[in-house]
Amino acid sequence: MKRYPQLFEPAYIGKVKIKNKLSMAPMGPVGYADAFGAFNQRIQDYYVERAKNGVGLIITGICNVDMGTEGMPTAGLPCPTSNPIAFIHSTYQMNERIHAYGAKIFIQLTGGLGRSALPGFVSKNIAPSKQENRFNPNIIHREMTKEEIKTLIQKFIASAVIAKKSGFDGVEIHAVHEGYLLDQFAISFFNHRIDEYGGSLENRLRISTEIVKGIKKVCGKDFPVSLRYSLKSCMKGIRQGGLPEEDYEEAGRDIEEGIEAAKLLVEAGYDALNVDAGTYDSWYWNHPPMYFEDGMYRQFGEILKRHVDVPIILAGRMDDPEVAVSALGKSCDIISYGRPLLADAEYIEKLRTGRLDEIRHCLGCHEGCLGRIGNAPVSCAVNPACGREKIYGLEPATVKKNLLVIGGGVAGLETARVAAIRGHKVTLCEKSDQLGGNLIPGGVPHFKRNDHKLISYYKRQLELLNVDVNYNTTVTKENIHEYNADIIVTATGSTPKSIDFEGVQASITADQVLLGKIETKDQVVIAGGGLIGCETALWLAQQGKKIAVVEIAKEILGGHGSLPHMNEYMLLDLLKFYHIDIYTNTSIVKTKENSVEVKQGDKIFELPAQTVIISVGYTENDKLYKELSELDVPVYNIGDSSKVHNIMYAIWNAYEVARDI
Repeated sequence: MKRYPQLFEPAYIGKVKIKNKLSMAPMGPVGYADAFGAFNQRIQDYYVERAKNGVGLIITGICNVDMGTEGMPTAGLPCPTSNPIAFIHSTYQMNERIHAYGAKIFIQLTGGLGRSALPGFVSKNIAPSKQENRFNPNIIHREMTKEEIKTLIQKFIASAVIAKKSGFDGVEIHAVHEGYLLDQFAISFFNHRIDEYGGSLENRLRISTEIVKGIKKVCGKDFPVSLRYSLKSCMKGIRQGGLPEEDYEEAGRDIEEGIEAAKLLVEAGYDALNVDAGTYDSWYWNHPPMYFEDGMYRQFGEILKRHVDVPIILAGRMDDPEVAVSALGKSCDIISYGRPLLADAEYIEKLRTGRLDEIRHCLGCHEGCLGRIGNAPVSCAVNPACGREKIYGLEPATVKKNLLVIGGGVAGLETARVAAIRGHKVTLCEKSDQLGGNLIPGGVPHFKRNDHKLISYYKRQLELLNVDVNYNTTVTKENIHEYNADIIVTATGSTPKSIDFEGVQASITADQVLLGKIETKDQVVIAGGGLIGCETALWLAQQGKKIAVVEIAKEILGGHGSLPHMNEYMLLDLLKFYHIDIYTNTSIVKTKENSVEVKQGDKIFELPAQTVIISVGYTENDKLYKELSELDVPVYNIGDSSKVHNIMYAIWNAYEVARDI
């Protein structure tokens, strides 16, 4: 019997029947184009894998209709018009495979980035009107000519014709969405043109309406055209997002204009609206970090359902099936999953068969997907094989061995999972009575709840794979021989660093507070403004405590770029919203009974502090590895015990080692 049967009833976009109400959201295939602008084999396998596991509709990531418009590198994105024959050859065979599983597929077509281009990614800096770049205000984008606009529209139409020949079931136009080039035309904040492509709302939408009318004319009225659509810009100004909790004046497209725009676009011929909110100036809305609640776009879908009569596709942290079911009919007609399908290609099939405890959930970290753009193609922090399903999958081990994994943190758990899948006999020893390591305190704040879901996933996987898990077990050099191991993997993690300040207050670490071992008072100073220190500050501030963060470096969070942009921007905005005081270039001199004395340059002053928390990083626990490294069997050291890093590298390094044992 199907679980959540409402999700598995058919849906329609125009006359195209979709076998269920579950769609794969478009996620940019940067780096997945071949030299001809066609789909390379990796991205073909990536989409087929999701079709095989039950997705009803796949909407590809953006494919550029013309690489020359902005001078984008050939391998930047797939492009139907670069070499139409090569493009058709690659995608036609992919679509045949996808259709074999009963899935449908739309190609998403984009006109480019405009002012939202990452510096250096394009050679021609253009925009609807003269604008400064989103990321670097020193880069100025010139106004597009009318001839360039007309050419771009024709490229969309030509790309749709090529897509239809390639066997795609429809196209999605990446237009009034996220502050990309075509959305910049639609938003008066960015569009200052005085010709027929600027001024009134109808004029600002003209490029998008002419595209759909042109496609319908050459591809036929029954060839479905969806629109990626951000109802609201959620921006206070240039490079200023507005938080969900915040009361602010909308600088971009507000809801009232969003409703009117949707009506005009549907009237022009769009068959569905794929809905979200935000722009590059409020980037965390389009690519929500863990700080958002589940189902964050439902309010926007519900509004549009009252005003247009085409299907609404809706994503936005919908991986709780109860949230998804509650959204159907009221907020949307099709549920869209993005990062959940990166994290677990089998997500839909596990949902259908009720194996919810086997789902590997997205953490909202962006480290493996958008955080890597510019350096590597889209993948996933918790799923190293994502985007390289065939070339980096798991094969049975030729020789089955006894493998001892020491440490039950995320690196040890991934090692045990992968090795057991490959057929090795795996024993995992954990010195405490819990699995999860540093994810246990790290997952305490509500916004980090999926960290604990990841631990639960691993526990279930080790059960299914018959891994021998020994709790409260300490492995030493003296007793290692008892395990008769052919291979040893140490994954003994890391320990929070501590500082004993001069003064009266005892040093406590963030993990002690997160685990409830020590209760904080109302006025708290946190020494250390890294990710853990700042997230602990946010968690305590959300409880009503007054927090100050003292960071010895010139910037918190490791400096700009240390985190994926959307996570960094939202966390910084949240720290400000919750009135958390940030002191950079500052150090604690000594503690007093209800304050700390700090030094900032030549200035010494006091901050109120009834509790002082230390969050200044972690130290590798590599002692056991060093003791065992001279044994006559291979010994590998992975995770934080090798090098303190993030969850992604703990999992990825573990996968790499266990994949080749």
